[in-house]
Amino acid sequence: MPDPSKNRTNPPDPNRPKSDAPKPAPVNRQLLLFLAIFCTVSAFAWESGTAFNFHIPTGFPPPLIPSDNPVSPAKVELGRYLFYDLRMSVNGEGSCSTCHIQRYGFTNQLPVAIGVTGQSHPRRVMPLANVAWFAVFNWANPTVTRLEDQSITPLFNDHPVELGLHPQNDKFLTFIATDPIYQRLFPQAFPSDPGPYTFLHVRKALAAFERTLISGNSPYDHFRYRHEDNAISDSAKRGEDIFFHQPYACARCHGGFTFGGSTVFQSNQSGDTETHGAEFANNGLYNLPGPSSYPANNQGLAEFTHNPADIGKFRPPSLRNVAVRAPYMHDGSIRNLDELLDHYQHGGRIIPTGPYAGDGSKNPNKSQFVPGFQLTQQQRTDLKAFLESLTDEEFLHNPKFANPWPTQSGNRP
Repeated sequence: MPDPSKNRTNPPDPNRPKSDAPKPAPVNRQLLLFLAIFCTVSAFAWESGTAFNFHIPTGFPPPLIPSDNPVSPAKVELGRYLFYDLRMSVNGEGSCSTCHIQRYGFTNQLPVAIGVTGQSHPRRVMPLANVAWFAVFNWANPTVTRLEDQSITPLFNDHPVELGLHPQNDKFLTFIATDPIYQRLFPQAFPSDPGPYTFLHVRKALAAFERTLISGNSPYDHFRYRHEDNAISDSAKRGEDIFFHQPYACARCHGGFTFGGSTVFQSNQSGDTETHGAEFANNGLYNLPGPSSYPANNQGLAEFTHNPADIGKFRPPSLRNVAVRAPYMHDGSIRNLDELLDHYQHGGRIIPTGPYAGDGSKNPNKSQFVPGFQLTQQQRTDLKAFLESLTDEEFLHNPKFANPWPTQSGNRP
């Protein structure tokens, strides 16, 4: 890597200490996160002769794998079939892949999620790239720190409905116990369990597959980590300087190898762990009058902490593949990259009229790392070129992540 200037927040090197890291979260949340990780992490999963080979990209540290859910090729294959199985919904009209679409970075183009019964959700579908390294998994829920637990809400939630399954005696368990493909895959994935057709094993298999959704082969990765100088344009290189320099310092929240929020990984062969990045932040998207500055159905972290200072705080999403993932923000209310740059240039969003009218730059909970700044037209072009260089076409079209079911198949009821 080139020597940094004194104002630069460097592209991440997981083996070097971070001298310009974000302000740490309160001790209580960090402690809970550490305990959750400490109690579940095994050593390197791929050291086992039967375990899955993750093919970790250059510049990425090893992920943490729970000791109660080691990743194997059979379990990954099972998880991929489950991820795309339309029978895994109350009406056979949806699966994980209905919302998490590969060509859009495993999200979709809707402002907010729509469940299989047509109910709208208050928040946007989160992308799944590199979830193996995420410290938390939802927009504003600090309690979900295991990928195995993240799927509980989409599987079983009834207000609003996502997939609409019933946790006890759901017909989907009958499907998987009698389907020839699953009769082969479940015993292979869980060979020590005589009764593998359970939702616990469904969740473990989904988590195993999702941990393999690694995006680290963008043009920027070739430029920064593989030293291919011509992998990105001169405009994108200038955009990189903007992204990591003060006063812009986008990497304060969108930093590390995921270009996203808080990450956790194994830092050495002894199994020690490190956690880096911003957990939750208010970026000045709204500033409504009254005691609550954000819409009532989207209060952010405050919904769990009940602390007014946490109103409007959400997890910073990864910026990998961001150019194909519009619209943006937790509620999909910013339509494109130009509106996104307008938002951060002003230090918050201005909504001139309507029920959400207000100047987000004046939100009392807004992060100090969203100060606003000036950009010339050329700088805007360069910053967009840099963001576009984070698009990993191999990830978006990798057949290993695609639907394994035949077009006319038995994955419908």
